Amino acid sequence: MRVFARIGLLSFGGPAGQIALMHDELVDKHRWIEEPQFLHALNFCHLLPGPEAQQLATYIGWRLHGLRGGLMAGTLFLLPGVAIIMALSMLYVAAAGLDWFAALFLGIKAAVLAVVVQALIRIAGRALDTAFKRALAAIAFVALALFDLPFPLVVLSAGLAGWLAATWRPGWLALKAGGPGADAPPRPSIPATLRTIAAWGAIWALPLLLIWVTLGDDHALMQIGLFFSQLAVVTFGGAYAVLAYMAQQAVQGFGWLNAGEMADGLGLAETTPG
Repeated sequence: MRVFARIGLLSFGGPAGQIALMHDELVDKHRWIEEPQFLHALNFCHLLPGPEAQQLATYIGWRLHGLRGGLMAGTLFLLPGVAIIMALSMLYVAAAGLDWFAALFLGIKAAVLAVVVQALIRIAGRALDTAFKRALAAIAFVALALFDLPFPLVVLSAGLAGWLAATWRPGWLALKAGGPGADAPPRPSIPATLRTIAAWGAIWALPLLLIWVTLGDDHALMQIGLFFSQLAVVTFGGAYAVLAYMAQQAVQGFGWLNAGEMADGLGLAETTPG
Protein backbone atom coordinates (compact mmCIF):
# COMPACT_ATOMS: atom_id res chain seq x y z
CA MET A 1 0.00 0.00 0.00
CA ARG A 2 3.04 2.30 -0.09
CA VAL A 3 2.19 3.09 -3.69
CA PHE A 4 -1.30 4.33 -2.82
CA ALA A 5 0.12 6.39 0.04
CA ARG A 6 2.53 7.93 -2.47
CA ILE A 7 -0.36 8.64 -4.87
CA GLY A 8 -2.30 10.25 -2.02
CA LEU A 9 0.62 12.54 -1.20
CA LEU A 10 1.54 13.49 -4.79
CA SER A 11 -1.81 13.56 -6.60
CA PHE A 12 -1.95 17.29 -7.35
CA GLY A 13 -4.02 19.01 -10.03
CA GLY A 14 -7.51 17.72 -9.28
CA PRO A 15 -9.06 14.59 -10.85
CA ALA A 16 -7.21 14.87 -14.16
CA GLY A 17 -3.83 15.08 -12.45
CA GLN A 18 -4.75 12.34 -9.96
CA ILE A 19 -5.83 9.95 -12.71
CA ALA A 20 -2.69 10.69 -14.72
CA LEU A 21 -0.53 9.89 -11.66
CA MET A 22 -2.42 6.66 -11.00
CA HIS A 23 -1.95 5.66 -14.62
CA ASP A 24 1.78 6.33 -14.40
CA GLU A 25 2.21 4.39 -11.13
CA LEU A 26 -0.18 1.47 -11.61
CA VAL A 27 -0.10 0.90 -15.39
CA ASP A 28 3.28 2.16 -16.64
CA LYS A 29 5.58 1.68 -13.65
CA HIS A 30 4.28 -1.30 -11.64
CA ARG A 31 2.08 -2.93 -14.33
CA TRP A 32 -0.47 -4.08 -11.75
CA ILE A 33 -3.34 -3.42 -14.14
CA GLU A 34 -3.45 -3.36 -17.93
CA GLU A 35 -4.25 -0.11 -19.73
CA PRO A 36 -7.54 -1.37 -21.29
CA GLN A 37 -8.72 -2.44 -17.82
CA PHE A 38 -7.67 0.92 -16.34
CA LEU A 39 -9.51 2.90 -19.03
CA HIS A 40 -12.57 0.65 -18.76
CA ALA A 41 -12.71 1.22 -14.99
CA LEU A 42 -12.21 4.96 -15.49
CA ASN A 43 -15.07 5.12 -18.00
CA PHE A 44 -17.32 3.24 -15.57
CA CYS A 45 -16.39 5.59 -12.72
CA HIS A 46 -17.37 8.54 -14.92
CA LEU A 47 -20.89 7.09 -15.05
CA LEU A 48 -21.16 6.97 -11.25
CA PRO A 49 -22.02 9.96 -9.06
CA GLY A 50 -19.20 11.49 -7.07
CA PRO A 51 -15.43 11.94 -7.62
CA GLU A 52 -14.10 9.48 -10.18
CA ALA A 53 -10.47 9.50 -8.99
CA GLN A 54 -11.48 8.36 -5.48
CA GLN A 55 -13.68 5.64 -6.96
CA LEU A 56 -10.95 4.51 -9.34
CA ALA A 57 -8.37 4.21 -6.54
CA THR A 58 -10.82 2.20 -4.42
CA TYR A 59 -11.71 -0.08 -7.32
CA ILE A 60 -8.11 -0.82 -8.24
CA GLY A 61 -7.27 -1.55 -4.59
CA TRP A 62 -10.19 -3.97 -4.46
CA ARG A 63 -9.15 -5.50 -7.78
CA LEU A 64 -5.67 -6.16 -6.43
CA HIS A 65 -6.39 -7.25 -2.82
CA GLY A 66 -10.12 -7.55 -2.29
CA LEU A 67 -12.04 -5.68 0.40
CA ARG A 68 -8.97 -4.83 2.49
CA GLY A 69 -7.16 -3.53 -0.58
CA GLY A 70 -10.11 -1.35 -1.57
CA LEU A 71 -10.39 0.14 1.93
CA MET A 72 -6.65 0.77 2.19
CA ALA A 73 -6.31 2.26 -1.29
CA GLY A 74 -9.34 4.53 -0.90
CA THR A 75 -8.32 5.66 2.58
CA LEU A 76 -4.67 6.33 1.73
CA PHE A 77 -5.75 8.26 -1.37
CA LEU A 78 -7.98 10.47 0.80
CA LEU A 79 -6.25 11.06 4.14
CA PRO A 80 -3.19 13.13 3.07
CA GLY A 81 -5.39 15.61 1.25
CA VAL A 82 -7.81 15.84 4.19
CA ALA A 83 -5.01 16.65 6.65
CA ILE A 84 -3.35 19.19 4.35
CA ILE A 85 -6.54 21.00 3.31
CA MET A 86 -7.66 21.29 6.95
CA ALA A 87 -4.36 22.93 7.90
CA LEU A 88 -4.42 25.27 4.88
CA SER A 89 -8.06 26.18 5.53
CA MET A 90 -7.18 27.34 9.04
CA LEU A 91 -4.24 29.32 7.62
CA TYR A 92 -6.56 30.85 5.00
CA VAL A 93 -8.97 32.08 7.68
CA ALA A 94 -6.11 33.47 9.79
CA ALA A 95 -4.51 35.30 6.82
CA ALA A 96 -7.68 36.48 5.07
CA GLY A 97 -7.47 40.08 3.89
CA LEU A 98 -3.68 40.21 3.58
CA ASP A 99 -2.49 41.51 0.19
CA TRP A 100 0.41 39.07 -0.12
CA PHE A 101 -1.91 36.16 0.55
CA ALA A 102 -4.34 37.28 -2.17
CA ALA A 103 -1.46 37.63 -4.65
CA LEU A 104 -0.26 34.15 -3.74
CA PHE A 105 -3.64 32.70 -4.66
CA LEU A 106 -3.66 34.44 -8.02
CA GLY A 107 -0.41 32.69 -8.91
CA ILE A 108 -1.68 29.36 -7.59
CA LYS A 109 -4.79 29.50 -9.78
CA ALA A 110 -2.71 30.10 -12.92
CA ALA A 111 -0.45 27.15 -12.13
CA VAL A 112 -3.42 24.90 -11.40
CA LEU A 113 -4.87 25.62 -14.85
CA ALA A 114 -1.61 24.53 -16.50
CA VAL A 115 -1.48 21.31 -14.44
CA VAL A 116 -5.06 20.37 -15.31
CA VAL A 117 -4.62 21.07 -19.04
CA GLN A 118 -1.38 19.03 -19.20
CA ALA A 119 -3.00 16.07 -17.42
CA LEU A 120 -6.09 16.17 -19.64
CA ILE A 121 -3.96 16.17 -22.78
CA ARG A 122 -1.95 13.21 -21.52
CA ILE A 123 -4.99 11.08 -20.65
CA ALA A 124 -6.82 12.06 -23.84
CA GLY A 125 -3.80 11.11 -25.94
CA ARG A 126 -3.96 7.57 -24.57
CA ALA A 127 -7.72 7.10 -24.47
CA LEU A 128 -8.69 8.72 -27.79
CA ASP A 129 -6.63 6.44 -30.00
CA THR A 130 -8.96 6.25 -33.01
CA ALA A 131 -10.62 8.83 -35.24
CA PHE A 132 -14.07 7.67 -34.09
CA LYS A 133 -13.21 8.21 -30.40
CA ARG A 134 -11.79 11.65 -31.14
CA ALA A 135 -14.89 12.62 -33.13
CA LEU A 136 -17.17 11.33 -30.37
CA ALA A 137 -15.22 13.32 -27.76
CA ALA A 138 -15.44 16.47 -29.90
CA ILE A 139 -19.20 16.07 -30.36
CA ALA A 140 -19.67 15.52 -26.62
CA PHE A 141 -17.62 18.65 -25.87
CA VAL A 142 -19.72 20.75 -28.24
CA ALA A 143 -22.94 19.35 -26.78
CA LEU A 144 -21.87 20.25 -23.25
CA ALA A 145 -20.03 23.53 -23.83
CA LEU A 146 -22.11 25.17 -26.56
CA PHE A 147 -25.57 23.62 -26.24
CA ASP A 148 -25.51 23.01 -22.47
CA LEU A 149 -27.13 19.59 -22.83
CA PRO A 150 -27.62 17.52 -19.65
CA PHE A 151 -24.54 15.48 -18.80
CA PRO A 152 -26.45 12.16 -18.35
CA LEU A 153 -27.97 12.59 -21.82
CA VAL A 154 -24.54 13.17 -23.38
CA VAL A 155 -23.02 10.17 -21.57
CA LEU A 156 -25.90 7.85 -22.49
CA SER A 157 -25.76 8.99 -26.12
CA ALA A 158 -22.01 8.41 -26.26
CA GLY A 159 -22.50 4.98 -24.70
CA LEU A 160 -25.12 4.11 -27.32
CA ALA A 161 -22.78 5.28 -30.08
CA GLY A 162 -19.99 3.15 -28.64
CA TRP A 163 -22.26 0.11 -28.41
CA LEU A 164 -23.36 0.53 -32.02
CA ALA A 165 -19.75 0.92 -33.14
CA ALA A 166 -18.69 -2.16 -31.19
CA THR A 167 -21.50 -4.15 -32.82
CA TRP A 168 -21.00 -3.09 -36.44
CA ARG A 169 -17.57 -1.44 -36.68
CA PRO A 170 -15.39 -2.72 -33.80
CA GLY A 171 -12.29 -1.42 -35.55
CA TRP A 172 -13.48 2.12 -34.87
CA LEU A 173 -12.93 1.46 -31.15
CA ALA A 174 -9.70 -0.56 -31.47
CA LEU A 175 -11.20 -3.19 -29.19
CA LYS A 176 -8.93 -5.84 -27.72
CA ALA A 177 -10.45 -9.22 -27.05
CA GLY A 178 -10.00 -10.53 -23.53
CA GLY A 179 -10.01 -14.24 -24.36
CA PRO A 180 -10.61 -17.11 -21.95
CA GLY A 181 -7.39 -16.51 -20.06
CA ALA A 182 -8.04 -12.87 -19.31
CA ASP A 183 -7.57 -11.80 -15.72
CA ALA A 184 -11.12 -11.06 -14.59
CA PRO A 185 -12.04 -10.15 -11.02
CA PRO A 186 -14.41 -12.47 -9.14
CA ARG A 187 -18.06 -11.53 -9.51
CA PRO A 188 -19.70 -10.90 -6.11
CA SER A 189 -22.91 -12.78 -5.37
CA ILE A 190 -26.20 -10.95 -4.95
CA PRO A 191 -26.40 -11.71 -1.18
CA ALA A 192 -22.85 -10.41 -0.70
CA THR A 193 -23.71 -7.25 -2.65
CA LEU A 194 -26.84 -6.66 -0.55
CA ARG A 195 -24.86 -7.15 2.67
CA THR A 196 -22.28 -4.63 1.47
CA ILE A 197 -24.97 -2.07 0.64
CA ALA A 198 -26.62 -2.56 4.05
CA ALA A 199 -23.33 -2.29 5.95
CA TRP A 200 -22.15 0.89 4.23
CA GLY A 201 -25.65 2.37 4.39
CA ALA A 202 -25.53 1.94 8.16
CA ILE A 203 -22.06 3.51 8.33
CA TRP A 204 -23.45 6.52 6.43
CA ALA A 205 -26.67 6.82 8.46
CA LEU A 206 -25.34 6.38 12.01
CA PRO A 207 -23.43 9.71 12.24
CA LEU A 208 -26.48 11.59 10.90
CA LEU A 209 -28.71 9.80 13.38
CA LEU A 210 -26.34 10.71 16.21
CA ILE A 211 -26.36 14.39 15.16
CA TRP A 212 -30.15 14.37 14.90
CA VAL A 213 -30.55 12.88 18.39
CA THR A 214 -27.97 15.10 20.11
CA LEU A 215 -28.11 18.42 18.20
CA GLY A 216 -31.42 18.43 16.36
CA ASP A 217 -32.38 18.48 12.71
CA ASP A 218 -31.79 22.25 12.30
CA HIS A 219 -28.12 22.19 13.35
CA ALA A 220 -25.45 23.23 10.83
CA LEU A 221 -23.78 19.81 11.03
CA MET A 222 -27.08 18.17 10.06
CA GLN A 223 -27.42 20.51 7.09
CA ILE A 224 -23.85 19.77 6.01
CA GLY A 225 -24.34 16.02 6.42
CA LEU A 226 -27.56 15.93 4.43
CA PHE A 227 -26.24 18.23 1.71
CA PHE A 228 -23.07 16.25 1.08
CA SER A 229 -24.99 12.98 1.24
CA GLN A 230 -27.25 14.33 -1.49
CA LEU A 231 -24.20 15.60 -3.37
CA ALA A 232 -22.72 12.10 -3.35
CA VAL A 233 -25.65 10.53 -5.18
CA VAL A 234 -26.89 13.17 -7.64
CA THR A 235 -23.72 14.64 -9.14
CA PHE A 236 -22.89 12.57 -12.20
CA GLY A 237 -19.95 13.39 -14.40
CA GLY A 238 -17.01 13.23 -12.01
CA ALA A 239 -15.41 15.73 -9.68
CA TYR A 240 -15.81 18.78 -11.91
CA ALA A 241 -19.58 18.22 -12.05
CA VAL A 242 -19.55 17.86 -8.24
CA LEU A 243 -17.68 21.15 -7.88
CA ALA A 244 -20.14 23.06 -10.06
CA TYR A 245 -23.18 21.87 -8.12
CA MET A 246 -21.47 22.27 -4.74
CA ALA A 247 -20.34 25.81 -5.51
CA GLN A 248 -23.83 26.81 -6.59
CA GLN A 249 -25.48 25.46 -3.45
CA ALA A 250 -22.80 26.56 -0.97
CA VAL A 251 -22.77 30.12 -2.33
CA GLN A 252 -26.31 30.76 -3.55
CA GLY A 253 -28.30 28.13 -1.68
CA PHE A 254 -26.93 28.04 1.87
CA GLY A 255 -24.76 31.16 1.85
CA TRP A 256 -21.89 29.39 3.62
CA LEU A 257 -19.27 31.13 1.41
CA ASN A 258 -19.12 34.00 -1.03
CA ALA A 259 -18.01 33.53 -4.65
CA GLY A 260 -14.44 34.73 -3.97
CA GLU A 261 -14.00 32.34 -1.05
CA MET A 262 -15.30 29.47 -3.17
CA ALA A 263 -12.77 30.29 -5.92
CA ASP A 264 -9.98 30.42 -3.35
CA GLY A 265 -11.15 27.08 -1.96
CA LEU A 266 -10.99 25.57 -5.42
CA GLY A 267 -7.44 26.90 -5.77
CA LEU A 268 -6.51 25.25 -2.46
CA ALA A 269 -8.15 22.00 -3.47
CA GLU A 270 -6.44 21.88 -6.87
CA THR A 271 -2.99 22.62 -5.42
CA THR A 272 -3.14 20.04 -2.65
CA PRO A 273 -3.07 16.26 -3.05
CA GLY A 274 -6.15 14.10 -2.98
